[in-house]
Amino acid sequence: MASTDFDVIIVGAGPVGLTLANILGLQGIRALVVEERSTLIDYPRGVGLDDEALRTFQSIGLVDNILPHTVPNQILRFYDAKRRVLAEMAPPDARFGWPKRNGFVQPLVDAELLRGLDRFDHIEVWWSHPMISCKQDADVVTVELGGNDGTTTVRARYVVGCDGGRSMTRGMMGVSFDGTTSPTRWLVVDIANDPLGHPNSEVGADPDRPYASISIAHGIRRFEFMIHAHESDEKAQDPDFLREMLARMVPYPDRVEVIRRRVYTHHSRIAGAFRAGRMLLAGDAAHLMPVWQGQGYNSGIRDAANLGWKLAAVVAGRAGDALLDTYDVERRKHARAMIDLSTMVGRVISPTNRRVAGARDVLIRSASIVPTLKRYVLEMRFKPMPRYEHGAVVHGRPESPAGTLFVQPRVDTRTQPNVLLDDVLGPWFAVLCWNNDPRKILGEQAFADWKALGARFVALRPLTQLHWAGQDDPDVVIVGDRSGGLKAWFDAHPESVVFLRPDRCIAGACIAQRSPELSKALIEALALTPQGGEFDSATGSLLYVPQPASESTGAAAGSA
Repeated sequence: MASTDFDVIIVGAGPVGLTLANILGLQGIRALVVEERSTLIDYPRGVGLDDEALRTFQSIGLVDNILPHTVPNQILRFYDAKRRVLAEMAPPDARFGWPKRNGFVQPLVDAELLRGLDRFDHIEVWWSHPMISCKQDADVVTVELGGNDGTTTVRARYVVGCDGGRSMTRGMMGVSFDGTTSPTRWLVVDIANDPLGHPNSEVGADPDRPYASISIAHGIRRFEFMIHAHESDEKAQDPDFLREMLARMVPYPDRVEVIRRRVYTHHSRIAGAFRAGRMLLAGDAAHLMPVWQGQGYNSGIRDAANLGWKLAAVVAGRAGDALLDTYDVERRKHARAMIDLSTMVGRVISPTNRRVAGARDVLIRSASIVPTLKRYVLEMRFKPMPRYEHGAVVHGRPESPAGTLFVQPRVDTRTQPNVLLDDVLGPWFAVLCWNNDPRKILGEQAFADWKALGARFVALRPLTQLHWAGQDDPDVVIVGDRSGGLKAWFDAHPESVVFLRPDRCIAGACIAQRSPELSKALIEALALTPQGGEFDSATGSLLYVPQPASESTGAAAGSA
């Protein structure tokens, strides 16, 4: 029986586990990904990426590899039984740097996430290694893995279960999975050489048989058809039944190239806790939601973005263990809101009673007459945005932008024109000042604290001032507001100093004179430890040398 030590063990090599591993890899954390399958799943599951997920992929340096597998700015139209448009979603803005709606081919995107791990000698992926048991004590988690060569015991400071809706990790944590499973079943079929070929997607709120038709990249189209209660799973899997369904959509249903088809049901569930000691949950292991808002995949990527930097900070001794408690505090409310929205949309589009469907159609059409309501749907303003009232944030006033995502316009630096803001900020903390010198505003002590934490200091200016050298500082990056997007943000908020977390959430914001006191409050709230440690000043990444689990856990206990 072999024994190996890691800082973090990730159970599950799906998109959430692979994204989390990339985040940890960039911060020098030694992690192991274990997967019971022998390879990646090779069929599409998720079909929609949002702007937040693409921003996360940008943060791990893989977005350019992923974009070729996407269809950006995808329009979604809802139709009634007579194929008249009920509503349309075509959000126009890209405030976070990317389109809000993007079709994508999940297996190809997941493969890019996996290839991204080749960059790191300190990240390992073990295929065909199911988790058999998992036991934690005060200092370490001991995991027993199966495999073709017998059992292997591995130890880590933390274990993260990214192992799906049937999560074994969740079961070993003794955590409930509360919610409901819809009795309604759906037939899902993915087809190559798209028989329709148009670039967008539609949902048919037809009481005879609700359906969805979704364009994916590379000539793939997904169809989904509701299965009525009197229709068995066996009938739904029959080729003749599939041809009957497709005949509603395409002229030659017997000439399509089926990639795969399956019957599934919708789940609306959330774990009773996302953390139990040194074990945590992310993605479908933590929450499941119906597909109607395309947020299952994206919610899992949000989990990885929120948890990844916190794990890196704690493992490297840059923050106390208490920081990990903020993961559940911050993610639970938003995951719950997404579950509720997806469940509600499913109920709206899927009634099979004609009177109910007719009343719904009248209500939706009446609402679309009102310009503000029409924009509300068109621009997807109903989509809950992350806003953390509690957690690793400090609110200076009731309307503070703290706990929300900061914008990402294109900007100029003195050496790089027309770049996305996050590419200037780097992968760790950042302190931004509008029209001010960060060192002078923060004061030497606060400036030194954030420098010790590896933060990047950025002076935001009107583009006209980009090359003015009057406040040059070797520790401060000068950024010109190329598009006016930054000024527009500061125009809308009284705060002029913004402390950004690695996940680009605003940890705190204030007017210039209050920045020293906010700095102190943030270091306390985030359980940060500025003293000691080293960072790569070029990348903002932690210069961390992993230790055996038994030694490194002792260090963590001392810092908590």
